[in-house]
This record gives sequence, structure tokens and C-alpha cells, in this order.
Amino acid sequence: MNSQAITSWISDKWDQDIVPRLVDYIRIPCKSPHFDPQWAAHGHLDAAVDLAATWVRAQPVAGLKCEVIRLGGRTPVLFFEVPGNGQRKILMYGHLDKQPEMTGWREGFGPWTPVMEEGRLYGRGGADDGYAVFASLAAIQVLQKQGMPHPPIVGIIECCEESGSYDLPAYLDALKHRVGDVSLVVGLDSGCGNFDQLWVTTSLRGIAAGTLNVEVLTEGVHSGDASGIVPSSFRVARKLLDRIEDSASGNVVAREFHCAIPEERIMQAARAGSVLGSSLWTKFPFAGTTRPMVQDPAEAVLNRTWRPALSVVGADGLPAIKDAGNVLRPRTALKLSLRIPPLMDGGRATAEMKRLLEADPPAGAKVSFESDQGASGWNAPATAPWLLKALDSASQTHYGKPSVMMGEGGTIPFMAMLGKQFPAAQFLITGVLGPKSNAHGPNEFIHIPYAKKLTACVADVMAASA
Repeated sequence: MNSQAITSWISDKWDQDIVPRLVDYIRIPCKSPHFDPQWAAHGHLDAAVDLAATWVRAQPVAGLKCEVIRLGGRTPVLFFEVPGNGQRKILMYGHLDKQPEMTGWREGFGPWTPVMEEGRLYGRGGADDGYAVFASLAAIQVLQKQGMPHPPIVGIIECCEESGSYDLPAYLDALKHRVGDVSLVVGLDSGCGNFDQLWVTTSLRGIAAGTLNVEVLTEGVHSGDASGIVPSSFRVARKLLDRIEDSASGNVVAREFHCAIPEERIMQAARAGSVLGSSLWTKFPFAGTTRPMVQDPAEAVLNRTWRPALSVVGADGLPAIKDAGNVLRPRTALKLSLRIPPLMDGGRATAEMKRLLEADPPAGAKVSFESDQGASGWNAPATAPWLLKALDSASQTHYGKPSVMMGEGGTIPFMAMLGKQFPAAQFLITGVLGPKSNAHGPNEFIHIPYAKKLTACVADVMAASA
């Protein structure tokens, strides 16, 4: 393959064709159905899928077929097929649904306001991961332009990932005969440790999430009259959280949410830690003199990839400070997000959370935990020698450095589904979410120069798979 020609063509393709489409995509507030229950009436997910499908159909790829599939009552899926050599296929994956707006965007920036600055395109969803469908087709195109053989390729671009991909099993079942036997899964919904080399995701944590509700009164009462007699709902909630998390260290103390870490992953964490060093924590916008939970790079990698961690991501029953009077509140509700190790079952984890939180409530308070998400993680199968060689070769060719393998702390439910459906398949799970790209948060961006090189790496690996 002519790597210089590949790099040049892909760069032009991004600048002239892909970036303008990503700008259009970022403007669409196509929030995932979990955050927009009226998604069908609002039409934003359909607009995003139609934008992507129109672009895909316009690409000069030999034998390309593209279809938007809509099963009754479910979010749409963009499905494409490209013929190739051999029987075993490559499956390419991405999604078009987005997380909600979030506050804290810089002046002049916003979730639906695309802004290009110093090679970074800001806005919700560009990196997570609206770019995937465009990069996938660009990688296929450049192979065909180089006259390089590739296996048959199918692509699934869903619209429910940020809600746990609960619509996806129905589509996988409906498409199983068209997808066929898959030898390589290419997923572009993950991250990278830096923007200097190819990063390959070897594992993903699962998630157990839901709302803890604590009620101590039927209505608020004067705090001067009741405090000291009526237990605080916030204190009760805090004591319940102690059953899961040590508030002093932040470590999850409930052994039900831990698993043994494979030795191979410990070794990979040590190497990734040596490459990244303190950037594992300096990339975060710490306030004041806030310190990270650990300052050993290898332990930091394992903390964010193989160990459970609890976050309180939302609350009800707490009035804004400006509206808060001297009232002992009747209830506190906390939205909990527990990241669980890759080998733990998401459904079992949510059941354990419910059991732990509801048992024997402090002060006899009325306590309930209603789960709304339980997704299992994923651990990649052993990497085949040909793929290891192809990954390093691609990274050296396009970045000038070897590839690095590392787990990720987020959840992509699709990977666990595919791991079960295609146990013999190899996986290339990667992405563009690097330092400060801030997926799901304010000022999310896609690093365009890195995305160009990643597209070239994907093309190289697909050629090697043939």
C-alpha cells in the first residue's frame, strides 16, 4: 500500500467532505431516547440518520448498499453492506445518538454549536461518535482506490447506545442472516490515551444505574422544630451509600462488585501507565488543590478500567440554594451510576445494588432503589498474531509510534452482545476520545488530525485482515 497516498487522500476527504457533514450533524440535538422520551415526535434522531444515510449513498464505493431500518417503536438503524473477498466479514460499528447538553460550555461554544479551533471540532457527538460512519466509509474507499482487497463488510450504526443499546438486540436478530459470520469487529466508539499513537481498547466496564429515593416525611417541616427529632433524609442516603462506597477513600467496599483482574490486563495497564504517566490525571480540570485518588500510573489505569467506582450523577428533593429555606426536607433522591468490572453481569449488579440499599433502612426510613440501566462490560479475546502485527505496523506507519493496548472505563453494550454472538471474532475497538476531549461533558471535541490518522490505521488493518 502507498501510505503517503493513503494519508493524503484521507486528509483531503476529511477536510472537504467529512468535517462539513460533522458540522451539520453536531447542529442536530439528537439526544438518546433515555434523555428524550419524545424522540420520535421530535424527529432529531431521524434527521441524524437521514443525514448520514444520504452521505453514505453518495460515496463511490463499489457494490455499496445502504438502508435505514426502522423496527416498530424502536430507534432507527443505518445498515450498509460492501461486497469483498472471502466468506467471513468485517462488522463496523458506530452510533448517532448523543448525551444531553450539560452546562459549562465556553463562551461562544455549545452542544449544538459546532466550532473549529486549532484542529479541534467542538460540539456534542462529533467524537462520541458521529464520526464513525464517515470514517468507516472513508477507510473502505481508500482501500478500493489503492486496489487493495478486503473482506465483505457490513456496518451497523445505531441510535440507542447512550441509553444502553436496549433497541439493538432486536436489530441484531433481524439482521443476523445479512450480517453472517464475522471475523473482525471494528468499533470506533472508544478512546485514546494520547493523540500520538494508535490505542486499542481491550476491555470495557459495565454499568449499574438507578435512583435511590429516601423519604422521612410526607411534607417538609420547620427545621428548628424538627431537627434533632426527625432524621435527615440526606444523612440516611449518605449512610446507605456507605454500604457500597468508602466515603474516605472513594473505594467500593462491597465485594459483590469486584472481580479478579486477568494478569495480561495488569501487564498492559503497566505499559499504558508508563506511556501516559501523570497525564492520566493532569488531563482533568481539577478545582483548587484537589488531588487524584491515586498517583501511580498503573494503578490509575486499573482504577478506571477494572475496578468498580460509584458516582452520584443527579439529585432531586434539593431546592436551589437561592430557594432553600429553613425546612427539613421530606425526601432526597440520588441518581447513582456504578461502573462495574468488565467480567461482571450488569443485571446481577443492579439487583445487588437494590438488595444492599433497601435492606434494613436506617431509622426505618422509606427507601427504594429503582434501576434504569444494567449493562455488562466486555473483555476482548486473545489478540491474534496477525492483528497484533497489523496494529503495530499501522500505528508506526501513520503515527510513528507503536500501538498501545488499554482498557476503557466507559460502557459500550454492543461489544458484550457481539462478544457472545461472535466468540471467534477478533476486535479492533478504538476511538478519538483523548485528553480533554470530555465526552458527555462541556466542550466535547473531536481532534481532527488524530481522526485522520486513525482512519488510515483502520484501512491498513482491514487490508491485513484479507
